[in-house]
Amino acid sequence: MKLTINGQNMTFSNRIIHVDQLLKELDLKVKTVVVELNRHILTREDHDEAVLKDGDRLEIVHFVGGG
Repeated sequence: MKLTINGQNMTFSNRIIHVDQLLKELDLKVKTVVVELNRHILTREDHDEAVLKDGDRLEIVHFVGGG
């Protein structure tokens, strides 16, 4: 599957169906990210239901704490 994530083209050989699976593959924690799928912001509850298709565009913002 080919996806564009944060402007970068990426290819995944394993079967990724939902956004939550993609986040696990990228080793990102659901509580610290916001995901936009094809220009629509997803809630955390949507991650396990949002189906990914070849060619989808995602923006993933990862929050980092600090001070």
